[in-house]
Amino acid sequence: MVKILIVEDDASIRLLTKTRLKDRYEILEASDGSEALEILDHQHVDLMLVDILMPGMDGFTFVREVRDSGDLTPVLMLTAMDGFDYKKKGFSLGIDDYLTKPIQYEELIWRMEAILRRAQIHSEKEIVIGSFRLSEDTHSAFSHETSIELTEKEFQLLHKLLSYPGQLFTKQQLMDEVWGYDTESDYSTIKTYINRLRNKLAGTEEFELLSVRGLGYKAVIGGRHEKG
Repeated sequence: MVKILIVEDDASIRLLTKTRLKDRYEILEASDGSEALEILDHQHVDLMLVDILMPGMDGFTFVREVRDSGDLTPVLMLTAMDGFDYKKKGFSLGIDDYLTKPIQYEELIWRMEAILRRAQIHSEKEIVIGSFRLSEDTHSAFSHETSIELTEKEFQLLHKLLSYPGQLFTKQQLMDEVWGYDTESDYSTIKTYINRLRNKLAGTEEFELLSVRGLGYKAVIGGRHEKG
């Protein structure tokens, strides 16, 4: 499911927005930019809804921090500030859209879906890359219609990487999202599972699972690379 991060200091607005969106998306919440950055250290999100005026780290500072780090996650700014200069600053920092409060939630969903389409992020039940297919409904992988047996964790890890080809996931993000915050496993577990997947997918030419030394892993579509 597409994951949305709401960055908003007003708890009542966060609750209302979450209530309106939770049937469509998985929702994460932060009360200011600093808390949102902590979440991003551990989780990959698909779209962020960000207020401007917040205590601690405001929305503009948060977006600047995110973009300066090289993170291109889409940002839709939701704010009561409707002046031209605010919009200009937001877009100059790299936001993707700007919507003023009070929120019309039907319009918000239209805009979110448009951003997600542009980012090529979909909540489809199947990932198809050439002759390779990964089915969320059956938790199965197929290459040229030949079934590849995967464990639950192998499937979750592969699905996460293939959902965002070329996107680097840190070891901490993968550990938190696939194994959970309270796991007693360590980073060596991820390496073990990546190696298992590489062995099971050895005959698959459509993509590779690459390691970025000291950082994490990503799936690369097409071509052959050094795994490192």
